[in-house]
Amino acid sequence: MFCPVCRYKETKVIDSRLTQDGMSVRRRRECIKCAYRFSTLEEMELLDIVVVKNDGRRESYSRSKLERGILHSLAKRPYTLDKFDKLVHAIERDIQKKKKREITSREVGEILMKHLRKFDKVAYIRFASIYRAFEDVDKFQSEIRSLQKNKNNKKI
Repeated sequence: MFCPVCRYKETKVIDSRLTQDGMSVRRRRECIKCAYRFSTLEEMELLDIVVVKNDGRRESYSRSKLERGILHSLAKRPYTLDKFDKLVHAIERDIQKKKKREITSREVGEILMKHLRKFDKVAYIRFASIYRAFEDVDKFQSEIRSLQKNKNNKKI
């Protein structure tokens, strides 16, 4: 790890702490040369997972692609970066639970929708409208009724 101030290549770890969700480690570091202190964040990475597209193409799993899809749905919605990170970690944890080297884009989409539904209902509807390719208003209304039904069942 290079020092961000003097670019010296040796630093020492002063303190390490797990984040609340246990999915990353925050490390406090100090440069050996200039004694500048800074923090780093170490996160788990999904390696060697291949996503099989609907047309049969295969591509490596991309966290940034997942994040872009979620962010597109969350446009102009209130959320914190911390909650967004927890959402992404929860989705990736469910992908890992599959214990498969290949996962279909449909499976990733369903996992994402499960978590997005709990996270933000409006973002869920936005994502679902594209993901499920609603072709008419009836399908759209059906999905909204499903959300309302679940909300009413939870109140009881």
